[in-house]
This record gives sequence, C-alpha cells and structure tokens, in this order.
Amino acid sequence: MNETISYLLSPIAIRERTQKIFDLTVNNKTNFIYHPDKLESVCDFVIEVIKDNYPDLNIPFHSRWGHFKVGNIDRVEKYLDEKIKDVDPIEKARIKLDLVITSVLLDAGAGPDWKYKEGENFFNRSEGLGVASFHMFLDGAFSKDGSPKADAQKLKSITAADVEKSFQVSNANPLVGAQGRAGLLKSLGECVASKPEVFEGGRPGNIIDHMIHQYGKNFKAVDLLQAVLLHFGDIWPSRINLEGTNLGDVWEYSKIEKLTDTDNLVPFHKLSQWLTYSLIEPIEEAGVKVENVFEMTGLAEYRNGGLLIDSGLITLKDEALKNEAHRPNSELIIEWRALTVNLLDKIADIVREKLGKDQNEFPLAKVLEGGTWWAGRRLAKESRPDSTPPLKLASDGTVF
Repeated sequence: MNETISYLLSPIAIRERTQKIFDLTVNNKTNFIYHPDKLESVCDFVIEVIKDNYPDLNIPFHSRWGHFKVGNIDRVEKYLDEKIKDVDPIEKARIKLDLVITSVLLDAGAGPDWKYKEGENFFNRSEGLGVASFHMFLDGAFSKDGSPKADAQKLKSITAADVEKSFQVSNANPLVGAQGRAGLLKSLGECVASKPEVFEGGRPGNIIDHMIHQYGKNFKAVDLLQAVLLHFGDIWPSRINLEGTNLGDVWEYSKIEKLTDTDNLVPFHKLSQWLTYSLIEPIEEAGVKVENVFEMTGLAEYRNGGLLIDSGLITLKDEALKNEAHRPNSELIIEWRALTVNLLDKIADIVREKLGKDQNEFPLAKVLEGGTWWAGRRLAKESRPDSTPPLKLASDGTVF
C-alpha cells in the first residue's frame, strides 16, 4: 500500500493532523477559543458521570452494543442469543458482526424529531437507531433467506423506503438521511460482493475469518481498523480518492501549511473507528484476542464535541454561527471535530490519572463509554430542551 495512504488511514495521522488544528486554535487562527482553565472541571464532571454510570468502573468499550441495552433490556441476550445458541463460536461471531456492521451504518444523526416505539417505550437519537436497526436485523431484513444475518444479495436491494418502514418514519416522525443510510447498506452489499477473498459468501461478518487468516487469533486494534478502512472503504461516498483508494472520512483544511499535496488532509474515520470498537466484543467472544485498544482515537462526533462547547472548554468567536447549519466539509465543523479528538486525549489522560488507571486497563474506549459521550448528552439536555447538538449539522447520514 502507498505509504501516504497507509498513514492517512491510521490513528497516528488523526492525532497528528488534529494536533495541528489545536495548535492553530491556541494561536487564535480558527473559529474557536480554547479555555485551558476549564479542563480540570470538565474532567471532574466526566469522572462524576463515569461513577454514576459505572460505580465499579467495570466499563465496556464505547461501541454499538450499549445501544442494544437501553431501557434496561439486553436485547441481544433476550432475542438473539437464544436463536443462535446451537451454532459454533465463529458463526456466532459472524452473525453478531453482521448485526453490528449494519447497525453502525444506520447510526448517523437521526435529527431532533424522530423516535422509535418499542412496546410502550420510545427511544430517539442513537439509542432509538440502535433499537430500530436491531429489530430490522432480527426480522431478517438484511438476508435473502429472512434469517438474522446479512448478505450482499439482500443488502444491495435495500431502499430508503425499507429503512423508513423499519424505522417507523412518517410525516409526523421524520428521520434525517434515510436515503443516505439505505445508500450505505447498498454500498456495503456491493463492497462485500466485490471482495470474495475477504468476505466469503458475501457476508460482512466474515471479516473475522479474514483477520484470523491474516494474523491468527491475536492482533492489534489498529490492524482491525486498517482492515475496516481498506475493505469497507468503498462504502463511503467518494470525497477524496488517492491512487484508487477512497479515503473516507478525510477532509481538506486550508489553514494547515501545505508542503505536499496531502499535508492539508485531516482524517477522522469516525464511523470506521466506531465500527472497529464495535467489532471487538464479538471477535473476543469467539476466543480471538484484540490488543492495544488504547492506540485508537476518540470519535469526532457531536456528543463528545458537544461536551466541549456546552462546558465552555471551547467557545465560538462568533456565537451567531450557532444559528446556521454547517456542512461536514466546512472549516468550522472540521475544526470542531479536530478539537474534539485532540481534547478527548487530554481529558482521558487526566481522568486516568485521577482514577489511578493506566491506558491498558482504562483505554480511551472506556473513557468515552463511561463518561464523555454521556457527559455530552447530559449537558445537551440541560442546555437545550430537545438535546440537539450545540452546532447545527447539515448531515447526509454518512458522517455523524
């Protein structure tokens, strides 16, 4: 693989490029002002949220699996595990990987007005999307034989109408980006069908077989991330293409000094990292060890980013920008996402120090799941009745 492409598909590049935008912010050259005096109080708030959520500090990785348990219902245990109890461990993992891959692709921001009804309960935003996608999977919507798994043949035929039906969309219950979500599932089907050497039988969950074939039953989280970026990369809308490789969640940012053609590219790989975090649990359940999870970065999305703005850790120079909708390729959103990644590392370091933990036993994935994501959500609810992000996003359902 081209060295530049390999770099841009790595957490190292995410950290180095977002550090440049943090430095520009400190030097008063972005739309934001950083307030370092607020950092410790934000960390104390995150620790408070962690202890509220997980008093014993036994925290799972930040992943899609938590959303399948909202409302104190473990849907995987209650509905799926019983169906697949007699299959072998690797096939169980394939099924759960099929579930979580399709669910993550359906996870981008739902908008403020959508909700999903399950029994007598209503769920919105990421939790609602998780519950809706779980039931869509359980109903066999992603497999040609109607069983709870996913295959290329059925995925390629998914339409926006299918998504809207399963997600209970109506004029009174509008969902942002249904077309984009359906497009991602269709692209997933086309992607896995085109790579039979990686996805035998056109199943996304066969990524576990590929990883075992490549590395055996012990590999690093960044190896899994690179496999996700390379082998699922064709799913994403083609924004920047380098030597035939779709770079995915990578954006041009003009304020970074450009000595070569790619110096001003800023990678985030939000959904790909979210997906990678979500793949780890079923892979490890199958007896495969995934190590060095701490090398992954935080996720550049609106709950973690909202924590920074709503806590006053960063502020806008022009508050009127909160009244406009901003596209993912805008300087403002690139800066916000970059500061999110950078400051999550700083928050995690202080949180670990205060809790007496090291990065192996308390990687960023646990800081995110236990604290920062929920802290951002709590502040959003306190700041705005509808819990919307502090900045308005013109999202197409494929980034946030």
